[in-house]
Amino acid sequence: MPRYKPVDRSPRFLPVVLADQIQPGTFEFALDHLVDHELDLSALDAKFCNDEVGASAYDPRVMLKIVLLAYSRGLVSSRSIAHACLHHVQFMAISGDSQPSYTHIAKFVRELKEQIQPLFTQVLLTCDRMGLIGRQMFAIDGVKLPCNASKERSGTHEELAHRAARLDKAADKILALHQAQDAGSDKPLALEAKHQARIEELHREAQATRDFVARCQPRLSERGQELKSNITDPDSAKMATGKGVIQGYAAQAAVDSTHQIIVAAEVTGSGSEQNMLMPMIEASAAVRAADTLITADAGYHSSDNVNALCETGIPALIADNQMRQRDERYAEQAKHKAKAKGEVLHDKRKPAGSPNPKIKGYFSTADFIFHGDNSCTCPAGCTLRSSGALYTAGRYQRQEFKARASDCQGCTLRPQCIRKPETAQRKIAVHQRLPQDPSDPIHRMRAAIDSTHGRQLYSQRIATVEPVFGNLRHNKRLSRFTLRGKDKVGTQWRLFCLVHNIEKIAKQERRT
Repeated sequence: MPRYKPVDRSPRFLPVVLADQIQPGTFEFALDHLVDHELDLSALDAKFCNDEVGASAYDPRVMLKIVLLAYSRGLVSSRSIAHACLHHVQFMAISGDSQPSYTHIAKFVRELKEQIQPLFTQVLLTCDRMGLIGRQMFAIDGVKLPCNASKERSGTHEELAHRAARLDKAADKILALHQAQDAGSDKPLALEAKHQARIEELHREAQATRDFVARCQPRLSERGQELKSNITDPDSAKMATGKGVIQGYAAQAAVDSTHQIIVAAEVTGSGSEQNMLMPMIEASAAVRAADTLITADAGYHSSDNVNALCETGIPALIADNQMRQRDERYAEQAKHKAKAKGEVLHDKRKPAGSPNPKIKGYFSTADFIFHGDNSCTCPAGCTLRSSGALYTAGRYQRQEFKARASDCQGCTLRPQCIRKPETAQRKIAVHQRLPQDPSDPIHRMRAAIDSTHGRQLYSQRIATVEPVFGNLRHNKRLSRFTLRGKDKVGTQWRLFCLVHNIEKIAKQERRT
């Protein structure tokens, strides 16, 4: 029978030199050197006034190292970070065995909102000094992440008031059921503790909902329409993603194409990203050159953004919704898409070639014959006339035709032509696209992105920004924001972006 050396796992004292655990070329070494020798943390030091009296405080440099090291390892919870400071030798080394509690860690992250942007800028300047920012192209994109709020607690003020009434009704139903059981018994029955707790919880939730409606003003869009508000986190919003509807934020990042350094970071509590293009460009102004190309997908395309870029003279390639339809390379992409049932964002458009893509089974404009003299003929042979007036709507010109009521009343084809019985006569409108003005900024943007050189440059966008989101979401396990409020969520997002940039610094140091 073979003999092996014994395996002994009994407790013992082992000599550990904490300074030797931080090896050159690692993320921990770059983080430790950066915080101690590169960053100006005087603003954090100014928060403490215990030089003569009071207990000793944890060094903000140590706290920043702990949080950034934890985020690089996928640890987001303050309790898990505090546990790592007690049991993980790397955290002991980076913190000098400080062992802060989870409340100190949570308080540090929560109160970092005033200093996080200056810290982010300082790290960015360090990256620039090391030659990690090429300034050839900045790619702007966003990723939608859930937050620490329930989407069931979202709605307009009217919907929230209705929800409060339903919660009270549910509580009354539990009480009425108990009273019905009590009436059929010989002696009174005490309400079970779990039922009593449930009734109190429902009433408490209903009252909190009513207080929110009374306290907060409705959120309005740019068009004046009321947006859904969330009771738990009013700054967040409901957003549609490829995996369903979430309650969260859209985290924005501007990434340099040379070494994928994040040059600007922001969050927005809106599913629409159009309003974030110019703020992200302004946020990257410290490291952006005059000839730096800005690229962004169709989510950022709008006439206001294109006109603003044209007025400021910023070179940019912003895709529009029809870019891929104009590109012959995507002519057969539809056949490769899986048409899975139950998808939230599946294509709901009618297939091409149907009589009317909008209203199936009814006559469309294509079924009418136009004569060019402000008149046309319907499928039944009656004449529709136009006053000749032309109306401009965006980039289209509209002309309206109207039939006589007497022709439509007794028409045998009326069920196929008019949907509503109370409609007197059929009306149609013909839209004609206006010729493009060569000097129009939108036309110039479309021509630039459709050119061979433009397509080559724009194709670099996805390879620049998407790996950054993949690193943060998969490697750093950023699956959701754990804080509430736009300021705190923005702090957490910038901390993760700091981790990404410091990793780039550590990798550059290994090369040299």
